[in-house]
Amino acid sequence: MSRDQPNIVCIVADDLGWRDLGCYGSSFYETPALDRLARDGTLFTDAYAAAPVCSPTRASVMSGKYPARVGITNWIGGNARGKLLPPEYCHRLPETEISLAAVLSDAGYETCHVGKWHLGDEEQNADPEEHGFDINVGGCSWGSPKNGYFDPWGIPTLEEGPEDEGRYLPDRLGEEAVAIVEEYANGDDPFFLHYAPYLVHTPLQAPEESVEYYERKRQRLGLDEVTEVQINGRFPAEHKKDQRIERRLVQSHPTYAAMVEALDRNVGRVLDALERTGQAEDTVIVFTSDNGGLTTAEGSPTTNRPLREGKGWMEEGGNRVPFLVRWPGASDHPDAPDLCETPVTSPDVYPTLLSAGGVSVPENQAVDGVDLRPLFDGTDLDREEIFWHYPHYGNQGGTPASAVRVGDWKLVEFFEDDHVELYHLGEDVREACDLAAHRPNEVADLHDRLREWREDVGAKLPAENPDYEPWPDRAGFD
Repeated sequence: MSRDQPNIVCIVADDLGWRDLGCYGSSFYETPALDRLARDGTLFTDAYAAAPVCSPTRASVMSGKYPARVGITNWIGGNARGKLLPPEYCHRLPETEISLAAVLSDAGYETCHVGKWHLGDEEQNADPEEHGFDINVGGCSWGSPKNGYFDPWGIPTLEEGPEDEGRYLPDRLGEEAVAIVEEYANGDDPFFLHYAPYLVHTPLQAPEESVEYYERKRQRLGLDEVTEVQINGRFPAEHKKDQRIERRLVQSHPTYAAMVEALDRNVGRVLDALERTGQAEDTVIVFTSDNGGLTTAEGSPTTNRPLREGKGWMEEGGNRVPFLVRWPGASDHPDAPDLCETPVTSPDVYPTLLSAGGVSVPENQAVDGVDLRPLFDGTDLDREEIFWHYPHYGNQGGTPASAVRVGDWKLVEFFEDDHVELYHLGEDVREACDLAAHRPNEVADLHDRLREWREDVGAKLPAENPDYEPWPDRAGFD
């Protein structure tokens, strides 16, 4: 295959929130490399993960489909119950899916995966090699570093040597990604690198000197003197109903900030390697996150404000994520945007990156995503709706729900009591004013579209839990 085709680098961070980068407004976290990528490319303001948790979104990137159509609607391994019982879901990326890597491999690309995979469980592990990747470094059924971020990691697909003793995992994975860029610099074929750092998923761990730097910064900015975390209601899931939601109000967590810095540092190493090897101008780069930032549980390390809530919730903070694209030659087009407000979603990555490589979507792989390339030519997308379906309880406090966005209107249907909420995101990105009672026509239209879509993709719904016993004092905390 001719090297006229560009290299492709797709970077999917883990649990990185919409406001967690400097280019998206963070003043506490420091992300010079990703800010540079934003300046050199296009920053999307209204980009979304296909789900508020990881595995469904990662499946959507690999398949181009909404998670409900793939059948992976929860993080693989999750099975929480509450007032409702969750539906069954696939615990591995189905073999019938023709993955992004498989299509690119058939088109002559060298395909490489580095980092998190989590598209199979311990019993049904679907390794990256089973889905078109020639090289797999660190990808397995794990959703996070089970043994922590410091060596020994024990990841079954990552070799460890004496030189790794006590080493920080993100730096090792960044080194592996750089090595791939350098290895294929002079090859005859283009490469596809799917780089999925485990960062910034829990456990909250980072090098001590970096944590200390951000603790000093926290104090210097006076963040230690404000209310950083607010304790609210109890969790709706049975396994956590005796616990309280701890909602972070400001970005001030030193360890999390150090983890964001490590993510940025290693992405920067990959970008520098592309420059150093003369491949930067021949490489398409997409950077995004698999769901919103973790703001209500498990240490509540970040906040997505002004967006509501975060990981595990159907509110904007759960699904809206950073999305940066650097498209070779786009900067030469007079209509190419530096900032794009068009809503996009993670299934769009599949057809977009195939388009980048001059490769067609396989006829027997129906996709829900759309090719974003027209946006880089200054034209609009031919799409009205974006959908979500998360019929599960997570670990963060959200409840089972579906949602649809059309233009600036967003409707959310909550399954515990079948009520709907309506927001105009153009005027109310905080989702502070529910307009459902005042705009019945919009509610009817969007609700019909949502129900029709669920039927079309075969979305499964939760059922009543006959054994559910609400926490006696729960009403007092709502």
